[in-house]
Amino acid sequence: MTEYSLLFPGQGSQTPGMGRDVAEARPEAMQLWKRAEAVSGLPLREIFWEGDDAAMSDTRALQPALTVVNLNLWRELSGRVTARAAAGHSLGEFSALAAAGVLDEESTLRIVSLRGRLMAEADPDRRGGMAALLKMTPETVAEIVAEAARETDSLLIVANYNTPGQLVASGSREAVECVCAKAKERKGRGVPLAVSGAFHSPMMEKANKELDPLLRKAVWRKPRFPVYCNVLGEAVTDGESARDMMLRQMTSSVRWIDTMRNEFRDGVRHWLELGPKPLLGKMVAPCVDAVASPEDKAALSVRFVGTLEDAAAFQD
Repeated sequence: MTEYSLLFPGQGSQTPGMGRDVAEARPEAMQLWKRAEAVSGLPLREIFWEGDDAAMSDTRALQPALTVVNLNLWRELSGRVTARAAAGHSLGEFSALAAAGVLDEESTLRIVSLRGRLMAEADPDRRGGMAALLKMTPETVAEIVAEAARETDSLLIVANYNTPGQLVASGSREAVECVCAKAKERKGRGVPLAVSGAFHSPMMEKANKELDPLLRKAVWRKPRFPVYCNVLGEAVTDGESARDMMLRQMTSSVRWIDTMRNEFRDGVRHWLELGPKPLLGKMVAPCVDAVASPEDKAALSVRFVGTLEDAAAFQD
């Protein structure tokens, strides 16, 4: 039987109506939506099944809602798919931990609901921002990020190492504007992101500290399969290590390139993405291309399940 690494997306993967088909067909899936609404205090189904893009992009609602979608999709497949590992991008890491049994669903919903609120409130004056930096090497990106930070005398770091050709800078809005201009000068692209702050940077330190007590209070169990963490890109195989990584996640970079390469190094050849739309699966090949032989590349596979129909049609 094929063994998969499960991939769970984070913010940016939301779609109108996401998760509705599963919830209306499965009472237990609908109950998870209701529980998330009770925990978050927000009308999540109204926002994501009937709302607009602006409402759906609010991180306070998005974080618990997307987590519900991810976990309900995993419920549909958990008895039919053999997972050898899991990884989640930023917010999606909590779905990966829940799928592996590290956190129970109630703790997961409480954590992501508070996380969403804290991240939304972390920068009320909108001093921070983020930008995708495209069509440049990681070395060039590192250079222009350092230049922009120095010239504006403000914070700017590489916050997301998504693929070698897609990195994300996070920091002060002045520095973000500067690095976008520098990207154009280097024949690359700088695309400002519609976010409420400088996520995965030291500008999230206050929010991180406020989330800390809830993370420490939760019960962190030994994962049923390894979960590759954002902070280091390496697998965690015990609950204490998973907790320690998540205590650092909000202010640390997302090392997705390392995550995919380390999964590949450890024998993963098949990936299964679960979420509203396919995003992470498209990053697998660019990440492992430099470390995979032609024979290895031919053996790789990436699959996606985003709806009840996808789950029903899934065959190994």
